[in-house]
Amino acid sequence: MRSKAALVGLSMCALIAAVNLPRAMAQDSTGAGDPGPKTTGVQSADGPRDGQHDFDFHVGKWKSQILRLSHPLTGSTTWVRCEGTLDARKVWDGRAQMEELEADCPSGHIEDLLLFLYNPQSHQWSLNASAVNDGVIAHPLYGEFKGGRGEFIDQEPYKDRMILVRQVWSDITPTTHHFEQSFSDDGGRTWEANFKSTLTRQE
Repeated sequence: MRSKAALVGLSMCALIAAVNLPRAMAQDSTGAGDPGPKTTGVQSADGPRDGQHDFDFHVGKWKSQILRLSHPLTGSTTWVRCEGTLDARKVWDGRAQMEELEADCPSGHIEDLLLFLYNPQSHQWSLNASAVNDGVIAHPLYGEFKGGRGEFIDQEPYKDRMILVRQVWSDITPTTHHFEQSFSDDGGRTWEANFKSTLTRQE
């Protein structure tokens, strides 16, 4: 799911959802029985395992229950609830994935696009997000899955400061998973969550 600094979190769980940052096109659904990120990729003595199918668990249609923190990095403790739907499909036989998120929040309707791209040389994913209101691709987040948990990080400007942005995919089952975005303005010593999503499979 997306939710970058400029978009305050939407692309989840996600969205979220490019063209060289966080998102292409085609579908080859794995079905609801997929047990989650695969850890059976080939692990060689001279390199990391092949993680190109780590996001297979995310393919399909989902209901997204979202919580967004009002005014991140200000000490705010006010959370806003949004209800959304998410559609994710495979591209390039799983080496990429396209996600579309729509959500209704008290402040209005949100539409985000997220492109997941797998680099077979680095064995890492990039998450590339864009929102319909500006059509601009945000800074990509880079990372990978370890032990069934995916963590992705980037650095970008937010309110005239450079901050770190982290997105985590966790608690993955065949029918549910969790997405959380956090900001850090102290170099990663502390993190403040600002976007949380629980996804429940619809098909």
